[in-house]
Amino acid sequence: MEELKFTVGHEDAGKRIDKCVTLKLGEGYSRTYVKFLIDNGFVRVEDKRVKAHYIAREGDGVLVELPPPPEIEHVEPEDIPLNILYEDEWIIVVDKPAGMVVHPGAGNRTGTLVSALLHHCGKLPDTGNDLRPGIVHRLDKDTSGVMVAARTPRALRSLAKQFQKRAVKKRYVALVKGRVEMDNGIVEAPLARHAVDRQKMDVEHVRGKKARTVYHVVRRFSDFTLVRLELETGRMHQIRVHMKYLGHPVLGDAKYGGGRAMPRQALHAEALGFTHPDPGKFVEFTSPMPEDMRGFVERAGLGNEIKRKM
Repeated sequence: MEELKFTVGHEDAGKRIDKCVTLKLGEGYSRTYVKFLIDNGFVRVEDKRVKAHYIAREGDGVLVELPPPPEIEHVEPEDIPLNILYEDEWIIVVDKPAGMVVHPGAGNRTGTLVSALLHHCGKLPDTGNDLRPGIVHRLDKDTSGVMVAARTPRALRSLAKQFQKRAVKKRYVALVKGRVEMDNGIVEAPLARHAVDRQKMDVEHVRGKKARTVYHVVRRFSDFTLVRLELETGRMHQIRVHMKYLGHPVLGDAKYGGGRAMPRQALHAEALGFTHPDPGKFVEFTSPMPEDMRGFVERAGLGNEIKRKM
């Protein structure tokens, strides 16, 4: 059984323990699943069982046991609204909202993008994983933006090959902590699973896989920076870890040191470009910066200027 151990810091003191645990586990684990863990004694504070409403104190030692999740044999279609940017008989392109998990996993059996796609499309091609039909890439739960899914086996093969060969154009916008000094830059730092916390990634020069992120400053503020980023590789949590490595974690990304300025990490997949499986022409789909990020920027005083730049 996997375990997560942590000590409640100053920033989390005074919060309910269920919220503290949810933040530590990160995307892929819902509040409902955390409540299940607490109610069944899998969460202990100073070696004592607690209720979900227990108020954490600074210095509390917390142990979270993660039992193997029950097997999920298949995904049920669900009538969940989708923001569809484009669809035809080959592909469907959607603007995924923050808070939606792409496919079922621990603590997220329902309410996923796959369930919504199955309801809308009726059928998606087999990927070899019953929980991920039609899925060729993913976004973190709290990252919003453009995603494509395949509707036919031929489209699945085409898209999967393009992602594997890094022939897909991926552009993001993010709000990051502090003032980024250089107008443009490249972060080249190999990534691997964190040696202690298996829910995280870390820069690891010996055992890590190649990862490369290009960034451009759009606008600097007193304590944060709006940046546009292009991924030349597609590692798990790549932008989030690379920006932390640069000293500028994504705002709202509690897992990687971005603080709690926003209720979720301020990261949005702004554009996705690839070769369409049927006509063989390059296509690109875009999504404007979502309201929560735009509102944060506008409250910081940029107002109309950001609209001209975006």
